[in-house]
Amino acid sequence: MSQIFNFLFGQYEGYQTINIVLEIVAVIFGFLSVWYSKKNNILVFPTGMVSTLIFVYLLLHWGLLGDMMINAYYFIMSVYGWYIWTRQTGNDQLTPISKMTAKEQKIGIAIFFATMVFVYVVYTIFDKLNSWTAWVDMLTTALFFVGMWLMAKRKLENWIFWIIADIISIPLYFYKGFTFTSLQYLGFTFIAISGYYAWKNTLGKDLQTA
Repeated sequence: MSQIFNFLFGQYEGYQTINIVLEIVAVIFGFLSVWYSKKNNILVFPTGMVSTLIFVYLLLHWGLLGDMMINAYYFIMSVYGWYIWTRQTGNDQLTPISKMTAKEQKIGIAIFFATMVFVYVVYTIFDKLNSWTAWVDMLTTALFFVGMWLMAKRKLENWIFWIIADIISIPLYFYKGFTFTSLQYLGFTFIAISGYYAWKNTLGKDLQTA
């Protein structure tokens, strides 16, 4: 039993207690945010903002610049998404769940590749391209950027990007030594799959009543 515990959490030896507590709090609020997103509840944004702010601090402290930029971007997009989700689109209707348009698909592709290039430049400037994890960071950062943009616009496809990026992040964060965050992404994967079908069902009902 102790061997399993050491395997999962031994990397926290030497960590400051405050940082461990902050990571756990950030994970809890991260779970709440994804859960509220699945429920199509606007509380996804304030809970997400708490989680991302904590992670920005922790990731900066740990020197993980790509991950830090993801969370800083999440915070900005949460403010944007909060506005979009409460904006009336006509006849007193709030922004509904919908699928990506052809134009949004092109924008999504542009965001993906622009993010890859941006992270590459940042990692090069700070001499962080010294491990294979940096290249995986570029991929997950690009996937998360597109996913967050689509979630802010209430697009069904946001869940597909979350699912792919979450699955990649599970072993990535465990390898980096952040077990709690790795477990968070494991939970995120299951919630994201459930969220996709929940949003899909809601979209189908909306189309039937339109």
